[in-house]
Amino acid sequence: MIITIDGPAGSGKSTTAQGVAERLQFVYLDTGAMYRAVALGFLRADAEPTTDAADRVLPSLDVEVRYPSDGQMQVFLDEEEVSQKIRTPEVGSVVSQISTLRPVRERMVQEQRRIGFEQEQHHGGVILDGRDTGTVVFPEADLKVFMVADVEERAQRRYREYSQEGKSISLEEVRQEIRDRDERDRNRDIAPLRRADDAITLDTTEKTIDEQVAFVVDRVKARQ
Repeated sequence: MIITIDGPAGSGKSTTAQGVAERLQFVYLDTGAMYRAVALGFLRADAEPTTDAADRVLPSLDVEVRYPSDGQMQVFLDEEEVSQKIRTPEVGSVVSQISTLRPVRERMVQEQRRIGFEQEQHHGGVILDGRDTGTVVFPEADLKVFMVADVEERAQRRYREYSQEGKSISLEEVRQEIRDRDERDRNRDIAPLRRADDAITLDTTEKTIDEQVAFVVDRVKARQ
């Protein structure tokens, strides 16, 4: 079974997807983390977010997803485990630009489909979250969820994450980061953020994580 969860930054996709995967013993694939790894590669190469730069940088980048014995997804860039290093504001500020580049998009979608089908075979189910998992990566997914939440709530969530990680950034900066990301994601030419026609909308503004997970799990069981 393949489940997709799409939505804007801070809507709760990743936390919910991980919770659902744990409850159902499925594998979780964080597609955004793969784009973040590419973005980190661009930053390390001091490359601009352009197609020409992508054509130059991409062939030298090795982005890999691994699932150790505990089942937690790990992201590697050129054999270096970077699961935490890709979660910085610096990476966040450029990832949406880099993820709109056609060479990047085509390579990542191909990899995500490969990993998704592979993990579905091995574990019976895979759950992905991102911006276009239900519209582009797996338009044939068994269940699609589109998560939303108001900007202030999403900014508060992301601010708490940054604070817990010891990152120095103001709430207003996080609000602006969220607004800018929304604007870029919804208006990009390639795979813009949008709700799939057959997706179920879940507004998480006033829902707890447990409620969000239960919402998706109930619908998965109904489909099964």
